[in-house]
Amino acid sequence: MKNLPLAGLRVVEFVHMVMGPSCGLILADLGADVIKIEPVPGGDNTRRLTASGSGFFPAFNRNKRAIALDMKSPEGAAIARKLVAEADVVTENFRPGAMEKLGLGYEAVAAFNPRAVYCSLKGFLDGPYEHRTALDEVVQMMAGLAYMTGPAGRPLRAGTSVNDIMGGMFAAIGILAAIEERHRTGKGRYVKSALYENCAFLVAQHIAQFGVTGEAPPPMTVRRAAWGIYDVFDTADSGQLFVAVVSDTQWGPFCDEFGLAELKANPELATNPLRCAARPWLIPAVQKAFSGITKADLVARAEKLGIPYAPIQTPVDLLDDAHLNESGGFVEVTAANGRKVRVPGLPISFDGERLGVRRDVPAIGADGREILAGLGYEAADIERLVAAGILGLPPAVS
Repeated sequence: MKNLPLAGLRVVEFVHMVMGPSCGLILADLGADVIKIEPVPGGDNTRRLTASGSGFFPAFNRNKRAIALDMKSPEGAAIARKLVAEADVVTENFRPGAMEKLGLGYEAVAAFNPRAVYCSLKGFLDGPYEHRTALDEVVQMMAGLAYMTGPAGRPLRAGTSVNDIMGGMFAAIGILAAIEERHRTGKGRYVKSALYENCAFLVAQHIAQFGVTGEAPPPMTVRRAAWGIYDVFDTADSGQLFVAVVSDTQWGPFCDEFGLAELKANPELATNPLRCAARPWLIPAVQKAFSGITKADLVARAEKLGIPYAPIQTPVDLLDDAHLNESGGFVEVTAANGRKVRVPGLPISFDGERLGVRRDVPAIGADGREILAGLGYEAADIERLVAAGILGLPPAVS
């Protein structure tokens, strides 16, 4: 895609794991020049995560340039400072005080680059908890999301890093708002995004429900459904499909399509509130009808009716999803082991065009020489920094 919206914007990120990198990913996919600063010699520890963490780095670090520095050395710190001095945006998600020790906290950066928008991505915004260590799972437990997700008495975290990713997204929104303001004021802002407050935002509807009804909402697994037909059903060939009937106008055609004349004629099911009250016996009745229908046939008939439905799939199933594949929903990157990996792209389009990969996921220090040359360093100085271990380079390929 040409003429990317954030082309010309320079971002320097001091981040790891998911929250910080996801913010940088959004800005990078939109066209910003995102420079990822990592420590020598091993780089971001996220690169070496295994098992459920093995997808973090390849998923959230495309379209970035990478430089590895010994930030504890005076020359390494000076390079970082020069990069920050030229940055439009600086992001960091390390423990409180870490950037201050490097001389690159907000106050220090604002003194020598007042136009920079500085964004910290933390566990908590300012307040009594701000110095606590947080993880996605921690805040899901604290903010009630795990309570709402799991069975009663068995809190269960959501099946992905929802707060890390959404926290990165809110950080990007705050950054872009601050940049828009800078067009008028000429000055940057200090933006913060946090996991805990993000998770509280995610459960806002449940808090509001309590305010409206006076009743604390139970976990989603035992909730009182807002619609009479709103459930997962088994099909004749052992498949599963979520099916919903969310209006009274859909009820009659739904019954006609699936041979449920008796249900359609029953005055106890005439409205959605009545159907909700009848769910204990209504859902088994619908399940009985669906038990003689294959998954493919049920999908086709739900599609014809125009009612909400969804096959129950795993994340891996999405690799074969017709819509995502035909609409350009995947991008391809290279993992550390050399394997090509397809991951979903940013879920937006511009004039019908999806955002793609301009730069593959970088190896440790992959762009160090290029970045230093852009700062005015001579080739001999760059090689001296390499020899001194101040500038890291990608591992040699055997």
